[in-house]
Amino acid sequence: MIRALKSHVRPAERLCHATGALLILSGLAHLVVFAVDGGPWYGPVSWRKPVTFGLSFGATLIAVTWVTSYLRVGARLRTVLLVVFTADCVVEVGGITLQAWRRVPSHLDMETPFDTAVSMALAVGGAVLVVLLTVFAVASFRHRPTGPTGMALAVRSGFAILLVALASGAAMIARGVVLARTGHQEAAYHSTAPLKPLHGVSLHAVLVLPALAWLLSRTSWSETVRLRIVAVAVGCYAVAVAGAGVWAVFTY
Repeated sequence: MIRALKSHVRPAERLCHATGALLILSGLAHLVVFAVDGGPWYGPVSWRKPVTFGLSFGATLIAVTWVTSYLRVGARLRTVLLVVFTADCVVEVGGITLQAWRRVPSHLDMETPFDTAVSMALAVGGAVLVVLLTVFAVASFRHRPTGPTGMALAVRSGFAILLVALASGAAMIARGVVLARTGHQEAAYHSTAPLKPLHGVSLHAVLVLPALAWLLSRTSWSETVRLRIVAVAVGCYAVAVAGAGVWAVFTY
């Protein structure tokens, strides 16, 4: 897979890969900070957020950069979208990390004008992410993605499941903002809990499923077998997402 990422890489893709790697390193560095400094792992103020967001955004940026190479979109349009996506990832992780060091919540914090500005910037950045990734998702369904056997199914399924993650993330932010704006600040911090499993489970399908299709292409198995394995993996992922969705409904 690493060789696949390095072959025929354009300058914009190198920027995306390098930035994604830095975000992952930031997440790992803050895991060390947590080990040294301690404190709670859960809650609105903890080192968990720069750790998980750094790792998640870094992995997602690298995955989306790689996976979109299989989409039938114009090179210039893809480059623009990826550069904007990269900048947005940096803003999101940067804002979350800044607030972690300030020992205040990063999302839904309306306590001071500065905290409100950071929270709203993160919310706007989240909206930009939704738009960008939706454009890629639509492109994957408008024209069949290229690649080895099973890749088209993996890419389309990965983006479809990613849209579930985006929808659940938007729902968390929307409900939290409403609660915060109506004076229920503490309730806003805890309102996201029911949707977090659904958001987390569905977020990285766009990496896992295409990676599986690519790994299967390196085997000597027949195309029929490889396609069936990808289809089973998609089904298992769908069941996991559905289970997390049921949990969200009953605990929301």
